[in-house]
Parts: sequence; C-alpha cells; structure tokens
Amino acid sequence: NPMIIRLVSAALVAGFLAAVVATGLQLALTSPLIIAAERYETQASAAPVRPTPASLIVRVHGGHDHGTKDPSVAGGEVAPDWQPGPGLPRMAFTEVAERLRPHVDLPVVTSNRINMPDQAEQALAAGQADLVQMARPWLADPQWATKAESGRAETINTCIACNQACLDHTFQRKVASCLVNPRAAHETQLVLSPTTRRKRVAVVGGGPAGLAAAVSAAERGHAVELFEAGDDIGGQFALAMRIPGKEEFAETIRYYRGELERRAVALHLGRRVGVDDLTGFDEVVLATGVTPRVPEITGIDHPMVVTYPEAVLGTREIGERVAVIGAGGIGVDVTELLTTGASPTLDLKEWQDEWGVDPFSPERGGLKDAHPAPSPRTVYLVQRKETKIGAGLGKTSGWVHRAAIKAKGVHQIIGAAYERIDDEGLHITVDGKPRTLAVDNVVVCTGQESVRDLVEPLQAKGVTVHVIGGA
Repeated sequence: NPMIIRLVSAALVAGFLAAVVATGLQLALTSPLIIAAERYETQASAAPVRPTPASLIVRVHGGHDHGTKDPSVAGGEVAPDWQPGPGLPRMAFTEVAERLRPHVDLPVVTSNRINMPDQAEQALAAGQADLVQMARPWLADPQWATKAESGRAETINTCIACNQACLDHTFQRKVASCLVNPRAAHETQLVLSPTTRRKRVAVVGGGPAGLAAAVSAAERGHAVELFEAGDDIGGQFALAMRIPGKEEFAETIRYYRGELERRAVALHLGRRVGVDDLTGFDEVVLATGVTPRVPEITGIDHPMVVTYPEAVLGTREIGERVAVIGAGGIGVDVTELLTTGASPTLDLKEWQDEWGVDPFSPERGGLKDAHPAPSPRTVYLVQRKETKIGAGLGKTSGWVHRAAIKAKGVHQIIGAAYERIDDEGLHITVDGKPRTLAVDNVVVCTGQESVRDLVEPLQAKGVTVHVIGGA
C-alpha cells in the first residue's frame, strides 16, 4: 500500500525533528524550543534580498540555524502555546506543503489535523506532499496503520484533536495519554487480558464511559449487555459534537457504535432499568452519567430558563438576547454555539477568514485581517468567580475559546451575584451595583451532578457494583 509505505518512510526520514515540528511539543529543554519557517530578508552584507520560497529555513531558538538539509515539514509556525486543537479544520495546512514542494529537492512532509487514511491518501494522490506525518492519532489508536493497510478504516478510534490528555498533560509535565484511549502510555498498568471465567455483565449508561466499559469487558470475553435510557448512545459526547469546532467528537460515537456490533454487545436503547432488572447479572457497571446542576436562584423555574442540554440539542427555542450563567467549559461551549451560525471548522476558507489566516501571504506567519462572522445573538456570559472567563480551560485550547467569544462580541461579566430571574430578565449585582440583563432566555451552565440513584439499592441486594465516569 503506497500510503503505508510513505507513512513508515516519513517516520524514518523525518525522525524526531519532524515530530517536534508537526506537533509543537515543548520538551523539557534548557532553553525554549520554537520552530519556525521564515525567509532570509538580508544577506550578510545587509543588502536587501528578494524573498523566494527556496530560501525557507528552519530555525531552532537556543540552537543554531540549519539550511534545507533535513526533510521539509510544512505546517506553519508552531510556538509552545499554540497547538492544532479543537476548531482547526482537517488538513488545514496541507496547502502550505503543496506550495513549498515545487521549490525544494527534498521530501516534503505534511502534518497537522490529518487523522484518517482517506485524508492522507488525498494529500499524496494530489501531489501535495511526499510524506504524511501524524502524532496524536497514534495515541488514539496504536493500530492505525494496520487498520488502514487492511482496509478497515471504519474500525479506527479517531483522534478528536481535543488535546486534553496528550498536549495539555505534556505542558503540565504529566504522562501524555489520550481522552479517547486512556490506555495510551498505561498499557502495562491496564492490561485487558482474556478472562478465565465468562460473566454476565450489565453496563448502565451509553455515554463514553459506559461504551468503553462495555467494549472492554466484551473484548475480554464477557457476555455484555448495555442499557441506555435515551434513544441513542453518546451521552455528553452527543452534546459536545454539536458545539462548533468539536464536530470530531462524533467520530468517537461512530467508533464505539461499530465496536458494540463487532464485540457482540447486546444494546438496549430507550431502556431505563431498575434494581430488579439488574439483580441477575454477575457484575453491574453504573455509567449513569450526570445531570445539570440547578442553582438556587429566585425564579430559576421561570419559562425563560433553559438547561444547557436543551440549548445544545435545540429542544427549546432560544431568543436573540441570551444570558449564559456559569462560564466554565460548558458555559463557554454553549456561548460559542449561540454566537455561531455555520461552523467554520467544516469549511477551510471560512475558517481562514474567521481567524485571519492567509497561506498565500508573503508576510511572516501568513496572517491577514480576521473577518469573523457576526453573532446572530447578543449574549452575556456571566460567572460568580472574579477570575477571568475560561481560566480553567485547557492550556492549548483555552485561548482559542476565549478569542472566539471575544471576536463574537460576547459581554463577559465576572464577580456577579445572581439575584433573581423574572419577566424583566436576569437581575445581578456586580461590584455592589444592581444590574438587569434584559434577555429572552437564561441558559444555565452551572455545573453537573452525578446520577447515582441505583448504587445503594443494588448494593443492598448484594449486587457487585462498579461506578465509573461522570457518575
């Protein structure tokens, strides 16, 4: 398979430098490592020189300059605090490699947000690059190449570019792992060996934790039944995939849907089970997830109040003026949803306009004036804490979300006390001064509470219970 040969060749030829450039990892070095592609603008004599694509160099700060002796890696300028995370379209920088390739006589490696075989094949078949380099997809599924080579792309556990357990961990000096494959880098600690005694296992809840538990138990050889009260699997991922920039979360649901079938897990949708339904199983895994936390605010039951699942799923109509209370990860996500029409992540040109990226610009960094699409709503994002909005978001993606809501003109209010909700809107107090936000809706994003109502009744019946995930 030509693609597999080129993928393996990329690993051998590009080596460590390619991996660092493509993923932007900041290693524990004495001096900061910043890899940037730039043009010479002056000669040693300081005489001006006309920039040409052939004059591209790779510079390692804290080290020395290298000419084009190593394989050229085209992925744009990568700085320690910038990573290709949620919101970046697939193959976003491949056209940079395509522009570079005719001007050098070395193999050109393309990288960043290439996570499935069809994209790699597309880049190679179109002549955009000689090699394809990936990093995070190998954490999500170490069998990526084997599955691609054997024509089983649909069985790949796709990297969703969330950065939560890989790059965010790296910058915190923790072990890099993977949100959709927690066994990554822990393979010797979490060993899924074949069972010596086949058991009947019930898994309650079809969210990410329940799906992973059901598939893993079945992989070991147990007889597994998965019960989901809703009409489909996915849990919180089924909400996340509707947020602009997080569409890739749907790939995880796609993967597990296939795994349930391949592992012969009996799936029961629309089935809310009770204690009596579960007493006949040898083991019960409760992955019953979370429910939105409802704060104690006068008027919280007003008709204008909407929960975040209602807002995300579109089961309640949202007006043109909205207050979002709670500015953690959920509040920021909901705010992006409410201020975005069509997701620019699904259209590379729209994304480039949104963020001011111009791959054809002669200027360093390839930037132009950003033209974000206007928000269809006026949104107030309010929190009780006095810290900045989104302070707890991931290091490598938090800045993206903060920049996005700022570009949409979101009114950010911190240090607010929630007084009441009535027909006039949301009444708050900020810096000792009363204020009324005249809004059509108040979307509640004030956290989550675990759903554990089956734990004690099952234990009282002598059932072996394992509680996982949000529960």
